[in-house]
Amino acid sequence: MCTKIFFQIILLVSFTGCKGQTGSGTVFAEPVSIQRFDKALFSLIETGDSTGQQWLLNEYPDMLDVIGKGILNMQSVETPSYFDKLINFFSEPTLKGLYRDAIETYDNITDIEQRLGDGFYYLKTYFPELQIPRVYMHVSGLNQNVLVGDNLLSLSIDKYIGKEYPLYMEFFYDYQREKMQRSHVVPDYLSGFLLSEYPFAGKENVLLERMVYEGKIKYLVSHALPYTNPQELLGYTDEQYSWCMEHEKDIWKAIIERKHLYTPDHITTNKYFEDIPNSFIATDAPGNLGTWIGWQIVSNYMKETKSTPQMLMQQTDAQQILTQSKYKPF
Repeated sequence: MCTKIFFQIILLVSFTGCKGQTGSGTVFAEPVSIQRFDKALFSLIETGDSTGQQWLLNEYPDMLDVIGKGILNMQSVETPSYFDKLINFFSEPTLKGLYRDAIETYDNITDIEQRLGDGFYYLKTYFPELQIPRVYMHVSGLNQNVLVGDNLLSLSIDKYIGKEYPLYMEFFYDYQREKMQRSHVVPDYLSGFLLSEYPFAGKENVLLERMVYEGKIKYLVSHALPYTNPQELLGYTDEQYSWCMEHEKDIWKAIIERKHLYTPDHITTNKYFEDIPNSFIATDAPGNLGTWIGWQIVSNYMKETKSTPQMLMQQTDAQQILTQSKYKPF
């Protein structure tokens, strides 16, 4: 199986029909059924029962394959040492404690399954050709956040225990921990899915092309989850989001004056998409300004052109999107 890895975790989704939509725009679709590979694997780790290995192979062959390739660097579950390496990896005391805390935090996931159902209902409405994958949850040891394989999508729940979780406080900065919360689980599932279905095909070193692509993904996720605050989708605090709103014209002016929009400089372009605060723009600027500006451009484009989401993803010319968006926050 060809495995595509994006940003951290595994989940299994089965999509069913919708129930309807309220006048306020909130969708009430049938919830997604998430397969709990995370709990099944932890049971094997706890018991060490070798008979459980065959059961896992029967129930979760694809997940074991993706975990092996994406986390353990093992190309086949048929490798004789596969389960020994798998169990040893997750039996390390700190990691095992993290694993236990993660599955306890996500013991009940009915809210996540419902929100995923809503999100996939939106995507199927505008992209009927999309095949909704099987959705799982896994634990990666703070490694791969989203794992995508053939008809498979999984999220690593140990990256979403909560920003005040003691282990996070020890190893991660504040701006990183802002995204390590339950509210980011569903948006990250949908983002990982869209990134796999619509991979970036532009010039990665060119800021405009990266901004528009990231803006497209954020636009779709924000409309699939209309009750999610935009600051949550970006991993911003309320103060950081307010800063962007207040300084939008200053950010755009800096990009234009510094000739960053089209200059194919990989290092400069990357700075606009890092989560670390963008001190090269302003001392109090948050990170990931490229995505935020890209989202504004795409939103303007959709209003100006009255395009459908499907038309948006079919338009691959970033310059055309910028021109037709009439985006000029001066």
